[in-house]
Amino acid sequence: MREALNLALDQALQADDRVFLLGEDIADPGASGPTAGLSTKYGDDRVLDTPISEAAIVGAAIGAAIDGLLPVAEIMIMDFIGIAADQLINNAAKLRFMTGGRTSAPITVRTQVYAGLSTGATHSQTLEAWFMHIPGMKVIVPSTPRDGKGLLTTAIFDEDPCLFIETIRLQGKKGPVPVHPGFAIPLGQADIKRPGTDVSVISYGRSVHDALAAADTLQDQGISAEVVDLRPLVPLDIDTIVESARRTRRVVIAHDAVQFAGPGAEITAILQSELFGELAAPVVRVGARFVPSPAAATLEAHVYPSPARIIAAVHRTMENANVHG
Repeated sequence: MREALNLALDQALQADDRVFLLGEDIADPGASGPTAGLSTKYGDDRVLDTPISEAAIVGAAIGAAIDGLLPVAEIMIMDFIGIAADQLINNAAKLRFMTGGRTSAPITVRTQVYAGLSTGATHSQTLEAWFMHIPGMKVIVPSTPRDGKGLLTTAIFDEDPCLFIETIRLQGKKGPVPVHPGFAIPLGQADIKRPGTDVSVISYGRSVHDALAAADTLQDQGISAEVVDLRPLVPLDIDTIVESARRTRRVVIAHDAVQFAGPGAEITAILQSELFGELAAPVVRVGARFVPSPAAATLEAHVYPSPARIIAAVHRTMENANVHG
């Protein structure tokens, strides 16, 4: 995943002089993630190290976008994105509307989620639900290197502000990646990572891999689980979600975001509206528990979704289906 994102940034910088990167410790020699090597290749005027000020980073990106550039800003840890909330919510997301369509804010904000790495209550939060609620923002969470490269490429050249959420626990995830510069994945398209017939497990980001591991175990138990990877949360591919749920008639939703008022709640509401009377059992959600993330790994393991929790949820929905018919 790390190299796939680096390749997407590299090819975007190469393809268009309007693209530039800015953020904390993103230039060499300090860069160790997806931006490693890029300041050496393209220079400090294209890969800018900034002061430790999330508001300044996003504010500068918006100003540059208004002036015709394509900035890719990095907020190192998602917990700190709230410091730039005014710039994102009241400036970037509203610019097209406030100017009557005369200008927009084509910025990409990359940020990292450290959930599951025992980094504590203020360095582990998964906050995509905040920004799903903001009209004008696009929200993207890739689960594979291929999706990471294709979706980041699309986000960089999109005309609207895109929040691109990277999961640190997936940086070492391996997988095939198209290396040609033209590869991009359109927004608004979910991906069925594994077809199935008995239950739809809908997820995104890191939890997709928990869902796939759970599906392997469930297969041995005689249950065929379809795994749907949402990829972009906004725009949301409602058609794929509904079609999958209509086929299997049972749904489990899994995500690292807190379960209460999380993305799964909106998806559940959509399915209730679209498929009332067609589902064989109530939708079951598996999210992070409603507590601050502990720093102790033994405690943290009880907070986030896991294959075991997803398997248990599938069994609950299968039992409900047997009871209700």
